[in-house]
Amino acid sequence: MLRHLFLIGYDISSHKRRRQALKTVKGNAIGGQKSLYECWLTSAELQQAMHALRRIIDPQTDRVVFVQLDPRARVHTLGKAVAPQDSEFFYHG
Repeated sequence: MLRHLFLIGYDISSHKRRRQALKTVKGNAIGGQKSLYECWLTSAELQQAMHALRRIIDPQTDRVVFVQLDPRARVHTLGKAVAPQDSEFFYHG
C-alpha cells in the first residue's frame, strides 16, 4: 500500500472534542506536537481519518486541516523539532 505524508492539524474549542480528535489522529501519527501531527497514510486511512474527525468536530467552531507533504522536499527544523521519519522504518528499543 502506498502511503503519503500528511500534516494533520486541528483547532477545536471543546476539551472533550479535542481529546477525541487527539486520540483519532495519534492512532496514525509518527510524530507531532500539541495539535499538529505527521502521519503516513494510505488513501483508505486518509478517508477513515477524515470521516472520524468529521463526526467529532463542530463545523461552526472547529477546524481540521490535512496537508499532503512531498517527502522528497527538504525539511527545516528549529529547536527540539524532529524531521518526519520514513514510514518504512521504525526503531523500537
